[in-house]
Amino acid sequence: MKAFPARFHTPVLVLGTGIAGLTTALALARRGVNVLVLTTAKEPEDCNTAWAQGGIIYFGKKDSPRSLVKDILLAGAGLCQPSAVEFLARRGPQVVKEILLDTVGVPFSRTTHGELDFTREGAHSVARIVHSADATGRAIETALLTRLAGEKHVTLFTEATAIDLITARHQSRDVAQRYALRDPCLGAYVLDGKGKVHTVLADYTVLATGGVGRLFLHTTNTRHAIGGGLAMAERAGAATLNLEYVQFHPTTLYRPDAEGFLISEALRGEGAVLVNRAGEAFMSRYEPKLKDLAPRDVVTRAIVEEMTSRGDPCVYLDLVHHYRTHEGQGIRERFPTIAATCMTFGIDIAKEPIPVVPAAHYHCGGVLADLEGKTTIRRLYAVGEVSCTGVHGANRLASTSLLEGLVWGDSAGRSIAARLKKGEPLGPHVFRAIPDWRSPGEAQNEDPALLQQDWATIRTTLWNYVGIVRTTARLARAVADLRDLEKRILRFYQVTKISKEIVDLTHGIHAAHLIATSAFRNPESRGCHYRKS
Repeated sequence: MKAFPARFHTPVLVLGTGIAGLTTALALARRGVNVLVLTTAKEPEDCNTAWAQGGIIYFGKKDSPRSLVKDILLAGAGLCQPSAVEFLARRGPQVVKEILLDTVGVPFSRTTHGELDFTREGAHSVARIVHSADATGRAIETALLTRLAGEKHVTLFTEATAIDLITARHQSRDVAQRYALRDPCLGAYVLDGKGKVHTVLADYTVLATGGVGRLFLHTTNTRHAIGGGLAMAERAGAATLNLEYVQFHPTTLYRPDAEGFLISEALRGEGAVLVNRAGEAFMSRYEPKLKDLAPRDVVTRAIVEEMTSRGDPCVYLDLVHHYRTHEGQGIRERFPTIAATCMTFGIDIAKEPIPVVPAAHYHCGGVLADLEGKTTIRRLYAVGEVSCTGVHGANRLASTSLLEGLVWGDSAGRSIAARLKKGEPLGPHVFRAIPDWRSPGEAQNEDPALLQQDWATIRTTLWNYVGIVRTTARLARAVADLRDLEKRILRFYQVTKISKEIVDLTHGIHAAHLIATSAFRNPESRGCHYRKS
């Protein structure tokens, strides 16, 4: 962030460079609004969006918004916000066409006749998902970044880690501002790659920081998905909801060094069947009707039960004997990314089943947001996985996540642009009353071994106690252990010189404690929050 002084102002600050953040920036830029986009990563494409394989919902043949609504509500296990689901189903196809197809030109796969190639995934009643082979997220991410590179109203900086949101109640030196019933967000304190903290003031701030997968021992997420946005928003006083609903993807590659490589649900959409080590297809015993295309929470628990009851370390996804030839493509042509990655581990997916295990994948809860992305804190928006719009309820339907990020990013951008045009200014005195960052401590006592141990404790605690199958005793232990660890980390934070490693750990432990506490307080098994006792 060398182009900026230690203190500066921007009309809109967007934190995150996945589909939600980039779509927000694009919607604002197209309406002439200057926006600053920041990411903690070294490269803006280093985000969960770029790792998404399967696809994004569009509008299939013999499809209807009512059909999509029905599928989402069924997968969400009775906890979806109906108005949000209807908004997604109605607005989704329009935004896919307007932005992804017509504006940024995502190269979606086509049939031999040149039409969009639709596929089906678990719990969908029709084939309505468009894809770019098996690397859809990367195609979308690349197209958005390319388009934004030419937008004069967008400035993007990497290696910029938000430490905390700035609100009048928490930071203002003007005592009168602290008494507002609805506290306004005024930007964020941001740490750059050189260790300098900037006071970034903004009329509107958008959280698009992604999920929480890296808080678990096994995950499909990038290393930046540690719940930073959730932690900052909760500390600032924003309402959060459904934090216990962490979705575990049923199928990731079972290899010690595969780093949670996702084996897309699209394989099951194209016919793949889950089998145990004996070669027996087992899903019919757990979900006789939908079998391998059951909702993800059902499939995940079935796999865990199969592994536990048989004492096996994994199950297998058999595409070889069940693949329904798609547009004349062979298995390797239909799934080139998965085929290439598996081949590096000596697995030929066109000749043998793929060993798979579940892993933490998607956070259905988050910062409470309405249809425009507005949160309970004035001038703070939340879009994408960091938010809880109610679309996903207790369990996310496949391929709704990219669509939610796209739809709510566009909606938030439109909302903010309209508010700026209408004129809801904050007086200069409001920003002048915000002090620059003051480091809580200056001690040079950061020990990598201690940081690694703390992260190991967080991840193993969540995986073992707040994982796929939960019990009262496990959750109580998780809450107690994480509470004690958070106290120790905060004491360390208060005397130690600021660094990205310390900021990340502080965010991570707070988010982990929030998730464990929410899970402990909810005695009802529903969706991906499954309590055995």
